[in-house]
Amino acid sequence: MDRFIALMWRVIDFPFKVAAVFLITVYRYTLSAFAGRTCRHLPTCSEFTRDAIWQFGFWPGGWMGLARFWRCRPGGTHGYDPVPESLPASGRWYLPWRYGRWKGEMHEHADG
Repeated sequence: MDRFIALMWRVIDFPFKVAAVFLITVYRYTLSAFAGRTCRHLPTCSEFTRDAIWQFGFWPGGWMGLARFWRCRPGGTHGYDPVPESLPASGRWYLPWRYGRWKGEMHEHADG
């Protein structure tokens, strides 16, 4: 039964994912040129949001992108900040703000 519910949610989520990724792509190739390329992170905020939505779904990925956009402000973070490998353990659909990282902690880089 759990597999059926998971499959059902993937089917429901897919059109939202496609629509969100389409709108982000339209923004990146149209309005972004007028706003200027001033993102303080790598990947950019729109790339981060697109990847988070595609990887985790519309709801958690959208909240991750919103949190990333919040961090990309004066006094916020900067530098390399990739999409997390997995969803936060505390994230729930009814507590969506827990999906995002809202505070300005920097991403820990792996020593090469």
